[in-house]
Amino acid sequence: MPTNVSPDSGEMIDATPGRSKPRKKRNVSDVLSPLMLGLFAFEILLTGVISAVFGHKFGYQRGYQVAQSTASVDEFDGLTAEEVKSLNLKVEVLDTELNTAKQERDISLNNLATLRQSMQDLEVTNLQLQQINDVYGEMLSKQGGIPLQVVGAKIEPLPENAFEYRFDVAMLAKDGEPYRLTPKLTLLDETSLVEVPLDPKSYTAKGIARIRGRFMMPEGFKPKQVKLNLSAGGQRVEKLYNWKLSKPVADMPISLAEIPETDQRPVTEDEE
Repeated sequence: MPTNVSPDSGEMIDATPGRSKPRKKRNVSDVLSPLMLGLFAFEILLTGVISAVFGHKFGYQRGYQVAQSTASVDEFDGLTAEEVKSLNLKVEVLDTELNTAKQERDISLNNLATLRQSMQDLEVTNLQLQQINDVYGEMLSKQGGIPLQVVGAKIEPLPENAFEYRFDVAMLAKDGEPYRLTPKLTLLDETSLVEVPLDPKSYTAKGIARIRGRFMMPEGFKPKQVKLNLSAGGQRVEKLYNWKLSKPVADMPISLAEIPETDQRPVTEDEE
């Protein structure tokens, strides 16, 4: 096989006819360089497009704001001195109303905080009184308890020929347990009687029971006496009261709708 020798390097080169010359190997960096250049160019192009879009949007908004500001200035430029003065007065009035509203809000919040504190104090006081009542109740029960008795009684007139009854009844059993209290109220004249329907019909007797309610006086009936019968825990009590006209009630409401609830206050000696 004919072979040529290079005179400079001594490298053996195959000179056989029909054989191609050996190819030179290409480096990886030579292949990636065009690709990286292309990506870099694409990135620059994309950045330019995005910048153009945002620049257009910002420029449009800025131009719109300037146009609106210019229009507002033009509108105020067309106002007279009296109109500007009137607008200033309106602004001052609104500022005053705003300050007043803020002051009222602060006062309301302060009142609400005071009311909340008062309610908390009242709740604590009630718990303390309940604790004292429990202690005294236990001591009284050990000493024989409190017999069934009426400690306060009152019937007063209301509008529309109605009347409200209030009876305070005390009882404390020897064993300290609560008992069912059943009252019965009867109106009496010279020859007849009328039993008043009570609601509720029974109460719990342990300490003080407050019997409250209302009734309509039968047309033409004029009672002379009122009888109250009580029974609880095997004990019975009957009380008879003379019916007498009370002093005129000051500021008497026109209808019962103006007095929706019965009076829950204890009956005092001055009221009896």
